[in-house]
Amino acid sequence: MNIHENARMTFHGRVLLVKRVRDAGWRVADAARAAGISVRTAYKWLARFHEGGERMLHDRSSAPARMPHATPSGMVEAIEVLRRRRRSGPAIARELGLPRSTVGAILRRRGLGACRASKSSRRRSATSGSIPANSSMSI
Repeated sequence: MNIHENARMTFHGRVLLVKRVRDAGWRVADAARAAGISVRTAYKWLARFHEGGERMLHDRSSAPARMPHATPSGMVEAIEVLRRRRRSGPAIARELGLPRSTVGAILRRRGLGACRASKSSRRRSATSGSIPANSSMSI
């Protein structure tokens, strides 16, 4: 896991905190002060250590364990199918009765956020390309 820049403690710092309190006989307040954390946080790490040893001192994922209100997978697939049929996000939202923000978020996650024009529908601008040889335009 990546350590964010404001993190006070890494895994190794947490292990050191536990060793200072358990093995070296430091008071929790002194060990917390030395680590630059609050006493409450020190007690939290000590409690986690007592629950399951060193493995409990590793960073935990912040991802939710479950998402009870997640958009059903069938609906996500329907959104993708409609987008591949060249439908706009607001049109998909109206057809399926979903908020535009939900449809937009799902399309971005799937890499379908921007509706790209196909090669056959692109128009050439008047300044692009070369002028035909039989043109009567004077330059």
